Amino acid sequence: MSNNIVIIDYNMGNLRSVQKAFEKIGSTVVITNNHKDIQCADKIVLPGVGAFKDGMKHLKELGLIELLNEEIIVKKKPFLGVCLGMQLIAKESQENGKTEGLSWINAKVVKFNFKEKKLKIPHVGWNEVCYKNKNILFNGISEKSDFYFVHSYYFSTEENVVISTTDYGSDFVSSIQKDNIFAVQFHPEKSQRVGLKLLENFVNI
Repeated sequence: MSNNIVIIDYNMGNLRSVQKAFEKIGSTVVITNNHKDIQCADKIVLPGVGAFKDGMKHLKELGLIELLNEEIIVKKKPFLGVCLGMQLIAKESQENGKTEGLSWINAKVVKFNFKEKKLKIPHVGWNEVCYKNKNILFNGISEKSDFYFVHSYYFSTEENVVISTTDYGSDFVSSIQKDNIFAVQFHPEKSQRVGLKLLENFVNI
């Protein structure tokens, strides 16, 4: 099985740690925004930390929006979005005013809102992931395993794509799958053994 994996470099941080996590499970991955490299890839990973608006701006400036649409939506290459990379596939975000996303999933990115509960924003640290549907991404990972989160906004969707939720004040979507598109709000590269297992499961798709 061919496994030429690229991590999209769009100047939104955290890329090297994701690359190192893949390397720990024996995968060779390349960080790039070169169009030919992306076109030759078998699988595509979009990580990222930072503001939604900046993420979309950088993707546009690098000419990556049309390219990713072609590779993921048309050619159906397996895709993994991580943290900001998950949020960017939504239709829109409310962060710093409304911003349009890639619109691969009919979803909005909204901010945590705790009026009475004394919970901190951003949501930082380890939290349980509860499965809503059996999914290849979580093969060999126990129900309610802890993954590492860092985020102030979350993915809200009515689409039947949710594969796990996490409780922080109330349940929010922590991972989704639609056809060849997989995405997680948590950071597998910071989630030790279970995170590496999830990346291994993606590699084996």
